Amino acid sequence: MRILSAAVLSMESFVMGFAVLLAMGEHTGSALSIGGVIAILQLLCAGLMKKKIGWVIGSILQIAMIGYGYVVTPMYFMGVLFAALWIAAFVVGRKGEAIRAELLRQKPLK
Repeated sequence: MRILSAAVLSMESFVMGFAVLLAMGEHTGSALSIGGVIAILQLLCAGLMKKKIGWVIGSILQIAMIGYGYVVTPMYFMGVLFAALWIAAFVVGRKGEAIRAELLRQKPLK
């Protein structure tokens, strides 16, 4: 769960960085700096996935990425796509960790 979500946040950071580059020609510095802050926070949040606060901040950043679609219109689509990946990482990761815990209970490591 933690690894999948960190991977989603890392890839989101790159996409957000490219969105800032797209916005560079037409928008003000405040729109660019907000996009840069979102990209940096996504990278930093990927390292916080061990704690519950990482999940909370990551979920807020999903909303912020969708909201950046106001600046760069294709980010609406990309934000929704990454939000779906975020939810999938949570669901699939939780199932994977349950299976792994069950396997470790059945067959202890030496």
